[in-house]
Amino acid sequence: MSGAYYWRRLGYALITLFVIMTLNFIIFRIMPGDPVSLVLSPEFTPEVRQMLREMYGLDQPLWTQYLLYMKNTLAFDFGRSFVTRQPVLRELLARLPNTLMLLGTAFVLNVVVGVVLGIKMATRQGSRLETGVTGVSLFLNAMPSFFVGLLLLLTFGYYWPIFPIRGTMSVPPPTEFWPIIFDRIHHMILPVTAVSLSGYGSWYLYTRNNVIGALGQDYVLTARAKGLTQREVLYRHAFRSVLPPIVTLVFLSLPGLITGAVITESIFSLYGVGRYLVDATLQQDYPVVQGCFFVIALAVLACNLLADLVYGLVDPRIRLR
Repeated sequence: MSGAYYWRRLGYALITLFVIMTLNFIIFRIMPGDPVSLVLSPEFTPEVRQMLREMYGLDQPLWTQYLLYMKNTLAFDFGRSFVTRQPVLRELLARLPNTLMLLGTAFVLNVVVGVVLGIKMATRQGSRLETGVTGVSLFLNAMPSFFVGLLLLLTFGYYWPIFPIRGTMSVPPPTEFWPIIFDRIHHMILPVTAVSLSGYGSWYLYTRNNVIGALGQDYVLTARAKGLTQREVLYRHAFRSVLPPIVTLVFLSLPGLITGAVITESIFSLYGVGRYLVDATLQQDYPVVQGCFFVIALAVLACNLLADLVYGLVDPRIRLR
């Protein structure tokens, strides 16, 4: 692996981040409406309005606002929310653990269940079990995630009220350690199930199709002719050859979890980053939206770089010049 390749990729990532930050600044400056009107009553005096403009830096020339925005954003200082008047970074960090708990658990379940099932069913192609699992996976993969969430809410939150239908904690919340843990898990079961059911199908289908294609390659036939066991042929030859694109897909799918958080957290009324972004967009809370967009862009670029690095590590056939 050439070190110059990674430096070049890092340079492209920095340029992309600069372009995204610039567009992030321009879009919210050309949108209609006055940000001050969102936080001030029309009855306030011009002096108070001017004081608020100075507080948010809106009285500065556009070029000065741009430089100040770039400096603060790179320092993760996203300013204060127009609605809550609280620092955006503080509110993001307060909501982040709930989002990581939801989407991290669902993502691990998606990958593990989808990849393991895909490998197993690839060796049973044409059987009734494989046909049934593939049919169910295709059906769930075609269903929108919000529809799966609504069905779960209707079934297990309304008709059979086994799980809570909203929030991340009970009201009032428990006070002891283990009751707090169990209460959070109880609230997360339905959201995690919704994300897992709507997401595992793509991993299953991708893994199954690639392993089936690898099992028909010449090097797999040669391995079988040498007398290797079915397990050795499957995992040491067939699966290893399709591992690089799966690993790449893992890293490239991580930023997309935030998109799933927007829908799932809104349906289940969870206190997370996705719902925070939705509420800020509806309320035209520009500092919050800009901060969320920057974090999302940073996550996408970081995952792309990690995918490039790991791809080269898991596939020794790659030689970059």
